[in-house]
Amino acid sequence: MQYQVPQFIDIEDRIIGPLTLKQFIYLAFAAAVLFVFWFLFKFYIWIIIALPITVLAFAFAFVKINDRPFIYFFIAAVFYFMKPKLYIFGAMPATPQLKAFPEKPAEIIDQKTEEKITRSKLKELALSLDTRK
Repeated sequence: MQYQVPQFIDIEDRIIGPLTLKQFIYLAFAAAVLFVFWFLFKFYIWIIIALPITVLAFAFAFVKINDRPFIYFFIAAVFYFMKPKLYIFGAMPATPQLKAFPEKPAEIIDQKTEEKITRSKLKELALSLDTRK
C-alpha cells in the first residue's frame, strides 16, 4: 500500500479568510482593546494609544524575523531590557563534605590490630599451612 506523505507541514492552516488562527487572534485582541479604549479616552488620546497598539498587533500577526514570528523577537527584547547587564560572580560558600561513616580514631584501630606473635605461634601457623591439601 502506498501512503501519501504530508507536505508543507510547517505552514499554518488558513482558518479565517487569508489569516491563520494566530494572526486573527492578534488582530481581534487589538481591535477589542481599541474598542474599549474608544469609550474610555478622548479622541486625540485614543489616537496616541491606538497607533502603537495597531503597529504591534500587525507586527505580531505578519512580521517574521529570520523566519521566526515577531513575538519571539519581542519577548527576547523585553527580557534583554529587563535583566541586569552586569553580572557579578558570587562564589558559593563551600559546603562541608558529609561522610556516611565517621572516621574512627587511629589509636583504637592500632590497639586492636596489635597482637604479639610469638615464634611458637608462627611455627604452628606455618605447619598448618604446609600440611593442608
